Amino acid sequence: MANTPQSKKRARQTERRTEVNKARRSRIRTFIRKVEEAIASGNAAAAADALRAAQPELMRGVTKGVVHKNTASRKMSRLAARVKALSAA
Repeated sequence: MANTPQSKKRARQTERRTEVNKARRSRIRTFIRKVEEAIASGNAAAAADALRAAQPELMRGVTKGVVHKNTASRKMSRLAARVKALSAA
């Protein structure tokens, strides 16, 4: 347990940041899920729109330190490949 005033303050700050990060991560997952659902439905236009909306959200997660840069790039790349395959088929 935190004893010093500074460690107590850090514990409070960590709690607040955890909530913010949790919300941001959840928001990113929602955007990714929308792309996944559009791909599953077979609607290429909707999937492309959803991907365009998800990309800035993922990169914002990177700048805020919620997601690692390579992880975001990998997710975007894989989603883009699936959307491209859907529109080609």
